[in-house]
Amino acid sequence: MKKEEGKILDVLIPVYRPDAKLGHLLHMLNRQRLLPEKIVLMVTEEKPFPGQMPEGVFGRWVSESRIPVECHFLSREEFDHGGTRNAGMGFCDSDFVLCMTQDAVPENEFLTEELLKPFRGTFCGAEEGRLGDVELLVSYGRQLPAKDCKLLERYTRGFNYPEESRVKTAADIPELGIKTFFASNVCALYKRSLFLARGGFPERTIFNEDMIFAGRAVRDGYGITYAAEARVLHSHNLSGAAQFHRNFDLAVSQAEHPEVFGGIRSEGEGLRLVKTTALSLINGGNGFLLPALFWTSACKYAGYFLGKRYRKLPKKVIRACSMNKRYWGD
Repeated sequence: MKKEEGKILDVLIPVYRPDAKLGHLLHMLNRQRLLPEKIVLMVTEEKPFPGQMPEGVFGRWVSESRIPVECHFLSREEFDHGGTRNAGMGFCDSDFVLCMTQDAVPENEFLTEELLKPFRGTFCGAEEGRLGDVELLVSYGRQLPAKDCKLLERYTRGFNYPEESRVKTAADIPELGIKTFFASNVCALYKRSLFLARGGFPERTIFNEDMIFAGRAVRDGYGITYAAEARVLHSHNLSGAAQFHRNFDLAVSQAEHPEVFGGIRSEGEGLRLVKTTALSLINGGNGFLLPALFWTSACKYAGYFLGKRYRKLPKKVIRACSMNKRYWGD
């Protein structure tokens, strides 16, 4: 597709120990009908590459891209979920910035177009980036299970990323609760001017910087959109222990930001997911997976329960429970 006038969008991707999925991601970005202006990679490494240039297969992926790729390097100690992305935003200069993770692969060549639709036309009642008096700030995509995704995780993907697009504002909090604030940086497009005007992501976050930013924006009167036709392949087959650690950090992030999550319970969403998944397993003849569902659900809840109360725990216990141990220092 021929580029429009002006700089439409850049792509920002934090990178750590890249594997083949990053190569697939870069390949699919180069196939988009609406090509990004550039791709900014924030590369975390134990040691900088010689000459500050990526080596080997990673270097070939960068050099073969039709879209210009910038690599900016930082140490593991410097990495922060919010701060690193804020720094990356400073290297972008287009109207919109698409944040992605290195393991999310666009399903087709329409990803960038679909994410831009809420800002460029009519979308679920919104017109040209506005829903009445509400200005839209972020548009996030649908995450589909990858080929190796296990059945239980497939149900979770479907629960969190339904087929229907929608616009979410503060008026939806009574209906959606905490899911009103959900907007994942696995694949999320931000209007850069508004992002910068609002101060960007919170610095030094253990996790969940995308939801904290979106929640603050919604509470301040902005809208976020879920663009179901903007699809990426992204899923994980996490063990019960990994689910525990992940949900512990998720709950810590919520406990540290009561201005966003105060007064909104998320346990109800988790219970609804378990009930919906259990019913689907039974109706689909997969009842033998119910013990695995209840085990992983118990691990998630235990991690979340402890994370919300982390201030009452000894530091040694906190570090044992957390996925991001560097966050807690020595």
